[in-house]
This record gives sequence, structure tokens and C-alpha cells, in this order.
Amino acid sequence: MILNKKRIITISAVILAMVLIVGCSSNSSVISEDRNVIRIGTSGGYPPFTFMNEKGALDGFEIDVWTEIGKRIGYEIEFNTAEFSGLFGMLDTDKIDTISNQITMTEQRKERYLFPTPYVFSGAQLIVQKGNNEIQSLEDLKGKSIGVSLGSNYEELIRNFDVNNEINIITYEDFGGSLQDVALNRIDAVMNDKLAAIINIDRSGLDLQLGGDPVHPLENSFPFVKNEKNEEFIKTIDKTINEMREDGTLQEISNKWFNVDITSK
Repeated sequence: MILNKKRIITISAVILAMVLIVGCSSNSSVISEDRNVIRIGTSGGYPPFTFMNEKGALDGFEIDVWTEIGKRIGYEIEFNTAEFSGLFGMLDTDKIDTISNQITMTEQRKERYLFPTPYVFSGAQLIVQKGNNEIQSLEDLKGKSIGVSLGSNYEELIRNFDVNNEINIITYEDFGGSLQDVALNRIDAVMNDKLAAIINIDRSGLDLQLGGDPVHPLENSFPFVKNEKNEEFIKTIDKTINEMREDGTLQEISNKWFNVDITSK
């Protein structure tokens, strides 16, 4: 068969384009592996753990912890921000490698994800309007409304307790918005981390107070999808966190943001 010149040029162009596409895809993957990148998902809206500072840069306790981990293990840390409720979806679809946003190690989560050793120890705390001494425990929430972060372990904790649907659970994307609603008497209480509660009550200037003692102890870590590669990688993260705890680095980062050590029991 004799092909005319125009057809030969067209076929050649198509083949060249296919080679370039395959070549670019291959190089992109190799570069990503060579860079040793860990993709961290975080909300960027939970100060002082993770937030955007005055310069518009991601900042906070979580950022400092992972920056230090990255330095020690020789990995570049790539932070990806999204609403908290969307972070686990990103993890499940391989858009990020783990989440750094005070993720509590619940039994349900441990069935689905791998966790390295905890890096934060805290407690689930009720927050109420100033002068309200009626809400001190989960039992006191019956017949009341409470705000929690959508998809959080606090939402899970209350739903597991509220087997008879006696508590009106209202979900929020923004912690600050839930605190404002308590102060304005739109809801009766909010549940969050005790330290975050103390700091945000102080910074907000709102008429709020803690509702009793923490209702549940918390151990927080970083969830990874269960697979053989992550099982090996978590051993490296474990070792690094333990070294940072032993040499005082975790405590130093904690004191920088909270003036107290939240990294030890």
C-alpha cells in the first residue's frame, strides 16, 4: 500500500504525541517517588493546632510536628487543606497519605486504619454558656442541643452514648461558629478537645466556660490506609515520634503553642 505524504505526516504526529504523553506520565511518577513526599491533609481552621496565620501561611502545632518529622526521616512534607469533614474521603481516595488534625484513635477507626504511636493525650470537653452549671456530663445533655465538628470523634462519642436519641446533635464545619452559637444561646453546649476549648474561650472573648471535667480521655495520632507499604512506613514514624518525645522536641513544640505539655500522659 502506498501512503500519501500528508497521511504519513499525520500518523507520525499521532505516534509522537502518544510517546510524549507516556513519557511525561512515567517521568512524573518517578519524580514523585524520588522526592520522598508525604501528603498531609489538615483543615487549616482549628487554631492553634492548624490555621492560616497573618501572613496567609499554614501554621500551628500540627504543622511544626510534621515539619520536624519530615526533617528527621528525609521526606518533603506537602500540606493539603480541606474542610475537616472531607479529610477522610481524601485519605480513602489516595489524595493524601495521612491526616494531621487531632484525630482520635477510636476502636472504629483502628479497625479501618493504621495508627503510629499517639503524639497527643487530651480529653473530650463540654463547653457551655458562662454561668450554666447544669451541664457537667453526657447524662446532662439529654433533652439539650450540642454542637460538634462534622465527622469528628466527638460526634461519634455522643451518638454512641445517645442510644435513645434524646440529644439534639448539631454538626458544624467551623469550631468558632459553634462557640458563637453557645454564647448566643442557640445551642446548649459544644464538645471539643479540652485544650482547644480553653484557648479558644480565652481568645474569643465570648461568655463561655468549661462544663465540668473531660467526659472521655483521648489519644490522638495519624491515620494511614491499611496496606503493606504503610505497615512498614509506620514503623519509621513510630521511631521518630518516640525519639522526638525522648529528646524533648515534642514537649518543646507543645510548650510553644500551649504553654503546657500535651504530648505525654
